[in-house]
Amino acid sequence: MAITHATDQTFETETGSGVVLVDFWAPWCGPCKMIAPVLEELDAELGDKAKIVKVDVDENQGSASKFGVMSIPTLLVFKDGEVVDKVVGFQPKEALAELLGKHV
Repeated sequence: MAITHATDQTFETETGSGVVLVDFWAPWCGPCKMIAPVLEELDAELGDKAKIVKVDVDENQGSASKFGVMSIPTLLVFKDGEVVDKVVGFQPKEALAELLGKHV
């Protein structure tokens, strides 16, 4: 499954069902660039168990402020539309897999 890019308008639709890892990021953010290939690998390994959604905080400030995103990357785990977990900053793939594993 490919990584989806959500906007303020599509956010609720994208995170409404199942387990979803949301990456709040920005194009100018160094750690965000470092985590992007990690998320690509993780997405390939997850298959249909969970999906990954990216939200550009510069273009979608509504979603970022709604969830209190103060620094990026911030990764939120949603389960059926509710936030169930959160990590801030670059994370190795193993840590993210473990984080998602608690919820799938």
